[in-house]
Amino acid sequence: MIDIKFLRENPDAVRENIKKKYQDHKLPLVDEVIELDKKVRAAKQEGDDLRSSRNTLSKQIGALMKEGKKDEAEKVKAQVQANAERLAELEEIERDANEKLLKDMMSIPNIIDPSVPIGKDDSENVEIERFGEPVVPDFEIPYHTDIMARFNGVDFEAAGKVAGNGFYYLMGDIARLHSAVIAYARDFMINRGFTYCVPPFMIRSNVVTGVMSFEEMDAMMYKIEGEDLYLIGTSEHSMIGKFIDTLNDEESLPYTLTSYSPCFRKEKGAHGIEERGVYRIHQFEKQEMIVVCKPEESPMWYDKLWQNTVDLFRSLDIPVRTLECCSGDLADLKVKSCDVEAWSPRQKKYFEVGSCSNLSDAQARRLKIRVKNKDGEKYFAHTLNNTVVAPPRMLIAFLENNLNADGTVNVPKALQPYMGGTEKLIPKN
Repeated sequence: MIDIKFLRENPDAVRENIKKKYQDHKLPLVDEVIELDKKVRAAKQEGDDLRSSRNTLSKQIGALMKEGKKDEAEKVKAQVQANAERLAELEEIERDANEKLLKDMMSIPNIIDPSVPIGKDDSENVEIERFGEPVVPDFEIPYHTDIMARFNGVDFEAAGKVAGNGFYYLMGDIARLHSAVIAYARDFMINRGFTYCVPPFMIRSNVVTGVMSFEEMDAMMYKIEGEDLYLIGTSEHSMIGKFIDTLNDEESLPYTLTSYSPCFRKEKGAHGIEERGVYRIHQFEKQEMIVVCKPEESPMWYDKLWQNTVDLFRSLDIPVRTLECCSGDLADLKVKSCDVEAWSPRQKKYFEVGSCSNLSDAQARRLKIRVKNKDGEKYFAHTLNNTVVAPPRMLIAFLENNLNADGTVNVPKALQPYMGGTEKLIPKN
């Protein structure tokens, strides 16, 4: 959410930003916000004037009564009553206008960073850099579920009976590999100075609307019926929410946290990636990283965060590339974002395995995450997040890139301690 003062003083810049994000249907919101803002400020000013006059009129009534001027005192009382009624009207006007104003402001996209390429959707994202040499072996790479089946490692049929489509059972070596990757990612981030945390897996609605746009909320979140609780779609939501309504000393920043959680997603309207197997699912587990920092430090942390993911994947012998997200592919709260994509030898192309985002002060403004410097000045923090690893897609990349012609799968040295020293996975059939 952008600063109302910025919109008030720079409406054309806000309109241009909306156009760059190909959201022209939101252009009328700018004028609507300006009018609502005027309405709120006018109601507040008139209300303040009436409150200020209340004491003066009360003193007049007392003085008139002492002087025996009862009729004049009654007239002033009538004025006080009329003012009270008007004040009640103004408070209702201010409340209703503020509610509509906040909703509109939360629908207007954040101002994107000048470095973001302009494009309509993810097809216009721009490759930044490749890490590791993509290899296509001289033997056929089976579909990832077929590789898993060789290890008796996945059961979609039983999961379908228990929970429906979009769920699975992981078994045996594949399940162990899944847990090993999560544990390795946890320690990888701890070794980089991040504090490990296991957060709540449900959050209240005010946190949901504080960390994401209405569109994302509708497409992703599962609501707990009868309660003001949602299942998290990523631990970033819960981790940023940890700082809601806080005033933090500048000297304590940055907060660097890495968190484990299950994730639950409706995947409403999801498209653009293979639907079979474990590509697009309703439940998975993930290791995440978040940073809460001073505004001037967020560009530096942005680069550090995506580099962490690149380094982790390279330590497991998986080639990756980074992709700058264009304006039309940015969620409304983000000012800058890049995807980390892993190489798929089977598809002979890269696919997304993580996303790094700088949200500037958008989440902090919504959640009231403030910072106080040594001079007592207060400002909103900047927040960033990035995927360390999400094993469902990581498993796909891992299995394809470490598969041998005989069906065995190499376990890189970095992961071997988490697999009981196993150097190679042997198929069961």
